[in-house]
Amino acid sequence: MKQNHTENHSRRKFVEKAGIGLASMALVPKFNFLNTSQVENKVRIGIIGGRFGASFQFHEHPNCIVEAVSDLRLDRRENLMKVYKCRKSYSSLEELIQDSNIDAVFIATPAPDHVRHVIAALNAGKHVLCAVPAELNLEECYQLKETVIKSGLIYMMAETSYFRQNTISVRKLYQENSFGEIFSAAAEYNHPGLESLWFEDKKPTWRHGLPPMLYPTHCTSFLISVT
Repeated sequence: MKQNHTENHSRRKFVEKAGIGLASMALVPKFNFLNTSQVENKVRIGIIGGRFGASFQFHEHPNCIVEAVSDLRLDRRENLMKVYKCRKSYSSLEELIQDSNIDAVFIATPAPDHVRHVIAALNAGKHVLCAVPAELNLEECYQLKETVIKSGLIYMMAETSYFRQNTISVRKLYQENSFGEIFSAAAEYNHPGLESLWFEDKKPTWRHGLPPMLYPTHCTSFLISVT
């Protein structure tokens, strides 16, 4: 089909522009960027979410430009602009995704908003890298999947455990059939200090009281991505 060919071509060209991809922009230490070959057409990205979204090095990647940032709060927008050395900001996601200069967005908003925000960005023609978890219920899983397929664009859930060196090494051993038959596996992901995110301005955030296995990606990815 002509449409599918066009979508595949668009996807392929975007990956080529990105060099080693959107994942590296968010997840790889910036000193590793030194060995990345530069491309002429850089990926222009928008950062959405001024708390967690200010934690990365998109602007350090040689094939990426932070075109604009967005948050509902002025203080966080100003901090994003400072972090990413960016002069353009928007007061909402809805405004940012209308910027025709932006190729892709990194969504770092609260988890309950992820699917709504990802779908809006995809429908606006933007490739999407989104913080975990992808969603918080099965209905949203299907909505997300259907929108990604329909859009023909790239969606990636930024699951960091996949890129940890121990996971990469064990995945290689598994692919080489070094383990034989696996009948049991276990993993732990310990992240002390997250309780500080349970409240903000003395009000409970979306993280407060969250059932442990409703947000398991950093732990389960150790095993799922290997086998």
